[in-house]
Amino acid sequence: MTSAGPEAGHVPATALAHELEQVAANVGSVLYGKLDVVRLALTSLAAGGHLLIEDSPGVGKTTLAKALAQTLGLSCRRVQFTADLLPSDLLGAMIFDRERSAPVFHPGPIFTNILLADELNRASPKAQSALLEAMEEGQVSVDGVTHPLPRPFMVIATQNPFDSSGTYPLPFSQRDRFLMRLAVGLPGRAAEDRLLATSGERPRPEDLGVVGGAALLRTLEAAVSAVYVAPEVRGYVLDLVEATRSHPDLLFGASPRAGLALLRTSCAFAVTSGRDYLIPDDVKAVAEVVLGHRLAVSAAADMGGHSSSSLVAAILASVPVPVRVQGGAAASRG
Repeated sequence: MTSAGPEAGHVPATALAHELEQVAANVGSVLYGKLDVVRLALTSLAAGGHLLIEDSPGVGKTTLAKALAQTLGLSCRRVQFTADLLPSDLLGAMIFDRERSAPVFHPGPIFTNILLADELNRASPKAQSALLEAMEEGQVSVDGVTHPLPRPFMVIATQNPFDSSGTYPLPFSQRDRFLMRLAVGLPGRAAEDRLLATSGERPRPEDLGVVGGAALLRTLEAAVSAVYVAPEVRGYVLDLVEATRSHPDLLFGASPRAGLALLRTSCAFAVTSGRDYLIPDDVKAVAEVVLGHRLAVSAAADMGGHSSSSLVAAILASVPVPVRVQGGAAASRG
């Protein structure tokens, strides 16, 4: 992200957005009717963040992770989180090698590009915390030795919000590690009819061709870092963050890390839209999925039927939007 002007770090954003549309279409060939969800998942990957999916079983969470990895030529591994999962089951362990007469590190399933942590909240807090260093630092430590993870590295974690029996709710400190939270949702009637009509014959994520690959990801990372952010738009992000901190229905508002996450994700969304500059509409498009899981709703507001998502929507409606942006990029009114 830069504030030097639109000409800084020139990137062919329109051509890049077209490639990303091809990626989304490829993933959409196995995940019907969810191009908006695919785009947000791509936005999270472009911003270098992790994704938390809260939804009921059977809506395509695993398909999304596998199809995204296959399309981009990335490795993907799935771990079913259970109450008896140990950190070593995830990270790996030192195992004595008779031939070498010494302990040798055997990497766990976390050594992949995209880790699907299925039903994360069913694992114990000890197993959940094993992800923290990996998510924040891109590395794991076993027996005092640090092992770097492959790049890119992304955690797509799922949890069922409707079944709390036998679960360990994620603490806010760990929820904050996820760049965004979203729900896949049920498909529309046309998409579900297509699914029923092709049952057993539709392509599998493993059968998808590679679109873009590692070269596209490197270009995408550079494009996000080069997005021009006008002072007015940066101020708009600050206004939104500050509004969460003073809202009477929230126990606490967004942290500075949340503000950074909102700005980075907005820049990634701008790139997927074919622009190398940020406008307020980009911020508004991702504000709920970036901020919602980082906010704590008061008991009174919760009893009144308010959720963090509805409060973010109210804040977006109340905070003035800049109507003119320096550098020639016009911001929309809203």
